[in-house]
Amino acid sequence: MGITKMAFGARIQELRKHCHLTQAQLAEIIGIDEKHMSKIECGRHFPSLDLLNKIADALNKSVEDFFVVEHLENREILIERLVQKLKMLPNKKFCAIFRILDELI
Repeated sequence: MGITKMAFGARIQELRKHCHLTQAQLAEIIGIDEKHMSKIECGRHFPSLDLLNKIADALNKSVEDFFVVEHLENREILIERLVQKLKMLPNKKFCAIFRILDELI
């Protein structure tokens, strides 16, 4: 399966947090607006190659490191599948599952 913008953004976020940087700090280092950084991490925007190189330099990573997302994609796929299933449930079953999850989490 190909990389999704959402998984790619989640990977950048993961690496940023590993470096103990906030979105605002990373955005300032690479010279972009904090909102733009947020959109990249949420998967709404994909950075240009130039910007991707700046992010990699700031996080002391190679560009290739951003494409290691297997551990994230599986989670994202499961979340998408779960959301789709929940949307299809009648209200009574949805509420029952919510109560179960609420107790577990």
